Amino acid sequence: MNRIRIKICGITNLEDAKLAIDTGADAIGLVFYEKSPRYVAINSAKYIIKNASPFINFIGLFVDANESYVRKVLDRVAIDTLQFHGQESEQACAMYNRPYIKAIRMAEDINLYEQCEKYSSASGLLLDTYVKDVPGGTGLSFDWDRIPNDLNKPIILAGGLDETNVKSAISQVRPYAVDVSGGVEIEKGIKDPVKIKNFISEAMNA
Repeated sequence: MNRIRIKICGITNLEDAKLAIDTGADAIGLVFYEKSPRYVAINSAKYIIKNASPFINFIGLFVDANESYVRKVLDRVAIDTLQFHGQESEQACAMYNRPYIKAIRMAEDINLYEQCEKYSSASGLLLDTYVKDVPGGTGLSFDWDRIPNDLNKPIILAGGLDETNVKSAISQVRPYAVDVSGGVEIEKGIKDPVKIKNFISEAMNA
């Protein structure tokens, strides 16, 4: 198995970003969705990226954002990859000529083969727990048996992961990467150093 990639999402300050990177995270997620308790303003995101370590993928998360706002963020913040967590079409995701991840909320009627075709230009699909009217960050997991093992897109597994279950999740699903936010927090938007270290250690040893 190839090395698992690790994304720590919902970073709101430089200290947490540096901690995640120094501990072994490959990607940092910045939430540009004002309704989220993990929302980060443009100036704060710019400061975090400017002062963090190199060779890290900074991912900007949007939820049904209008084009002008996304372009405003991209003009001011050195985002490497976009992540769309709403009902965006493939055209809306791909219009920025930048790598993007499409989050798929695992509702009962979701067909992942169809989603791979629908978002054929995506760099990968992020699979998250479905909760009505909640676009992400639920802290709940879903049935991993619902994920086929022959999808033609890299899979980023999210939804309710923490230090206690990430190892078994990786063993079962064999995803390209895992994504965690609430599972490594002291409170929403503030990360717990011990939980981050334990999560990354468990993921790396899966």
